[in-house]
Amino acid sequence: MLTIYIDQTSGIDASGNGSVDQPYQSLAFALFSTPTTETETTQYQIRKDADAAYDAPTQSAMKKAKKDAQGLEKKRLKAQAEERESKEKAEKRERKLQESKKIVLTEDLSLSKPVKSKIVKLESLRGQRVRVSGWVHRRRDQQEITFIVLRDGTGYLQAVLTGNANKTYDAITLQLEASVELTGMLKAVPEGQRAPGGHELVVDYWRVLGAAPGAEEAFTNRLNEQSDPSILADLRHLVLRGETASSVLRLRAALLSAFRQSYADNDLLEVTPPCLVQTQVEGGATLFKFDYYGQPAFLTQSSQLYLETCLPSLGDVFCVQESFRAENSHTRRHLSEYTHLEAELAFITFDDLMTHIEAIICETVDKLLVNPATAALIKTLNPHFKAPSRPFMRMSYESAIAWLNEHKIQRPAEDADGNVITKKDEETAVMVDHEIGDDIAEAAERQMTDIIAAPIFLYGFPAELKAFYMQKMPRKEGEQGPAYTESCDLLMPGVGEIVGGSMRIADMEELLAAYKREGIDPAPYYWFTDQRKYGTCQHGGYGLGVERFLAWLANRFTVRECSLYPRWPGRATP
Repeated sequence: MLTIYIDQTSGIDASGNGSVDQPYQSLAFALFSTPTTETETTQYQIRKDADAAYDAPTQSAMKKAKKDAQGLEKKRLKAQAEERESKEKAEKRERKLQESKKIVLTEDLSLSKPVKSKIVKLESLRGQRVRVSGWVHRRRDQQEITFIVLRDGTGYLQAVLTGNANKTYDAITLQLEASVELTGMLKAVPEGQRAPGGHELVVDYWRVLGAAPGAEEAFTNRLNEQSDPSILADLRHLVLRGETASSVLRLRAALLSAFRQSYADNDLLEVTPPCLVQTQVEGGATLFKFDYYGQPAFLTQSSQLYLETCLPSLGDVFCVQESFRAENSHTRRHLSEYTHLEAELAFITFDDLMTHIEAIICETVDKLLVNPATAALIKTLNPHFKAPSRPFMRMSYESAIAWLNEHKIQRPAEDADGNVITKKDEETAVMVDHEIGDDIAEAAERQMTDIIAAPIFLYGFPAELKAFYMQKMPRKEGEQGPAYTESCDLLMPGVGEIVGGSMRIADMEELLAAYKREGIDPAPYYWFTDQRKYGTCQHGGYGLGVERFLAWLANRFTVRECSLYPRWPGRATP
């Protein structure tokens, strides 16, 4: 009589054989592994662990094990059936592939000559034979028909492959993101059915221009919605092919175009300042420094100083230029390189400056919303977007400090060296009320803006918090306390600051004093100082972060989604 051993602790079902040296772990697997004809003549010995003696299983244990063994047998039969089915499918596919290689698709030259077109231009070509090239965005197989959604960067087109066009080797092996050329009759979709653009292409001839891999290298295996953010960053070149990313970038292009039109409408001229500079604008701590033919130089923080030099010759000016900040910040609204939209205006007051900023923003948004294409993009990305109401709220720095304290929005306490003071657990910061002189933090600004739920001009910041070139507010006779500047930040709900602006120091002696106060050598700034020497005037300007503005407009969580290839600390690829 055959004896099979089961050790419930050290036994192994998969690789065991039921001997004393290699016992099974479960009685059910032991029964499952015993041929049906030998079950009744086989003796089973079971123990809980190596310290216990082997003994015959109880009647109830045998009953339960037999039921579990039946379940294992069912799984085995199911696995066999699935393996057989998979093998049959593979054999069928292989036969289909071999047969497909015999089918050669040729273009019927007796048909009308196709009109080559981009997808965006197709509507006027309905009822005609057309030729379109692009990338396979989606594919859906339905019996003897394959539906393809083609993408060419200007739009999406549904195409239908039938007959021999759907039986070629290329048709069977076609993968997402392959580039193809499709030729056929463009027809309006029947009433009640939907397709991009309201039409579809019935393909009579097509060819693969550039194949895409399948299996492990397939596009959807490399990239999907659940991918880790670091993978999404590494594969940004592929993320751009997605509908959301491409819509954001398309809206960005329209936004810049609308801004340029608004500036033209307001008689501002576009100029192109340099990115390689030897002066600072926002402080030396955030400068990217490099060797420029043996001389120290920096990547620009702002084009403001150069814009100021244009005022006497070109009038009010603006630029769309990259700016760089060597700030080790990983927040969702900071980038090391960002697109900076800056403007400078002559012969204005501080009130004029804020009115101008408000006008440019509202006029630009209105232009986007009146255009059906860009309005549709905004609706898709930010369904609840509404144009901001005018006039924007204006809140002084002092009023903002009072508002934050009234609403119990506190800040972390800091010691004399600027280090955050923590509680005894050394993890939780000690929170205190805001005071005049505090640099209101991003989090507090955002809380305030989100509660008020409207654009806010925060203005009149203390001079010690702002850049050297900012004009101070005139003091009233006998007035004491800190000096304030004619400076403003425009805060938007959900994003925070998107614009920073100020009036500039117009008096040369005052500017020279500012250099001295900040420890700045005036020599490299001779050309900037000369603006005060040769016909100074009251003037001001501002900088707008395009990525932040776009994040507000398109309701993006982070500005990293609003840049083609975003750069932040530790990220300079791809």
